[in-house]
Amino acid sequence: MDRLKKRAQFLAVARGARTARSAFVLQALCVRPDDAPARFGFTVTKKTGNSVERNRIRRRLRAAVEEVGSCARAGCDYVLIGRRDALSAPFSALVRDLASALRKVHDKPSQAASRDNRARRPRARRQGEARPVGASDA
Repeated sequence: MDRLKKRAQFLAVARGARTARSAFVLQALCVRPDDAPARFGFTVTKKTGNSVERNRIRRRLRAAVEEVGSCARAGCDYVLIGRRDALSAPFSALVRDLASALRKVHDKPSQAASRDNRARRPRARRQGEARPVGASDA
């Protein structure tokens, strides 16, 4: 299993497809050649807990990836964002969730395009909100 280590690699994967489970969020991006091995990155935010808890979550996720690494596609990069439920979830459930997340993230089309479109679309005005200068009702 190869690892993602640089911030730029994590940011690139964040533009790809994602799926959430109770113990983690899986992000995936397939843009590398098919003969390249799958790479995994692990991250757990500080609001999840202290360093001991964060490292334990990371170790559990890493072990789950080693169990189901064969489900990962070659040439794809994955990021697992750990959640607090990863501490208390049975390991078999963690492995099962990861396997289903890997299948699901490749079954659905990338959400990146729809996220980009939402960012460019002007938001609807709330009732009583002032209209921008120069805007018309046409």
